[in-house]
Amino acid sequence: MNLVWAALVTVLATAVTVTTMLLVRRRAPEGSYFSDGDRASGVFGVLATGFSVLLGFIIFLSFTSYDQSRAGAESEATIVAQQVQTAQFLPGNAKAELTGELMCYARSVAGTEWDALDTGTLGNSINPWGVEMFRTISAVDPRTPVEQSAYDRWMDQTAEREQARIDRVHGAEGIIPTPLWLVLAVISVVIFGYLLFFADPAEGPVTQGLLMGSVTVVITLLLFLLVFFDHPHGDGVGRLQPTAMVRTIGLIDTQLKVVGLTVTPPCDDHGNRR
Repeated sequence: MNLVWAALVTVLATAVTVTTMLLVRRRAPEGSYFSDGDRASGVFGVLATGFSVLLGFIIFLSFTSYDQSRAGAESEATIVAQQVQTAQFLPGNAKAELTGELMCYARSVAGTEWDALDTGTLGNSINPWGVEMFRTISAVDPRTPVEQSAYDRWMDQTAEREQARIDRVHGAEGIIPTPLWLVLAVISVVIFGYLLFFADPAEGPVTQGLLMGSVTVVITLLLFLLVFFDHPHGDGVGRLQPTAMVRTIGLIDTQLKVVGLTVTPPCDDHGNRR
């Protein structure tokens, strides 16, 4: 989330609503437009409570999706590192081929695929290196008990990695439907309009401004928080970054040096095929 833009929009929205309240206050009757202030306050309490409960529930669900994406990215990176170890027990040239393709997969996730998540253009596309690894492992014929065990473990890890990827990209295009955004917008406007009927020239402008401004700030910040959780990937404070996969890329290089294996991955640093 861009904090500067969020702050500017919050200040602008507050300035507009406070100014509107002070303008309405000039022509409002003394004691506000309501003849029974207690009853009007009770109705406003119902409006505010309903809005806050609805918004709080949505934010909770959005945070759950955000945390699922974060946990999926962590799990995916961990499984990729584990698959590199598993690949070393497979027969023939599959060891080097799968290791190189895993390196390209990791680079693709941290490079082109994460860029697509940032812009919301990933859609239902699959990682091409996942397809390449499937083709490579399909040609493997394990014979020894160690190779057969490594083959079975590889297939299990592949299923786990694919599930982790699904979790990671789950919230890339937003999880809150448009009708829900419309409902929140309408309720916000209703609350704003209802507050205008509390305009009272008998009260000072600071008090009236505080009445409207505090409500505007709270609603605006909560909506910004909802926007943040609805789009967890991208630039800005708190947005999800490919930190775990970048760490795994470095870990793979370290693992290969330890086992003395030299692998030239068939891709560039961003995971694009050479």
